[in-house]
Amino acid sequence: MAGVVAFLLMGPSYGEGDPARGRSIVTNRQVGLCLLCHSGPFPEERFQGDLAPDLAGVGARYTRAQLRERLVHPEKMNPRTIMPSYSKTEGLNRVAPNFRDKPLLTDEQIEDVVAFLASLK
Repeated sequence: MAGVVAFLLMGPSYGEGDPARGRSIVTNRQVGLCLLCHSGPFPEERFQGDLAPDLAGVGARYTRAQLRERLVHPEKMNPRTIMPSYSKTEGLNRVAPNFRDKPLLTDEQIEDVVAFLASLK
């Protein structure tokens, strides 16, 4: 979490992220879990979600900073969102013991996802 806060305040601490790794995270149903709610330009992925906006063109709609903010603090855009904060570790309810005090994604993974989403023009 400290790395994300530093990035938001001072700039990238993990570079620009790797879009290929980001795509892998977004489409992996055990890591990013994005396709549980979102759909996108992933024809090879069956059973994409329809609860949240389609990710196609998301890089044309939002800046990298806005995409990052949506991953780190989604409640700021929508206080009633069901999207989790991928970096938050405190103030959570009903967290399994093996996931306590661990973010869903590392700071580096978040930057990889941002790089991939930004490429979806």
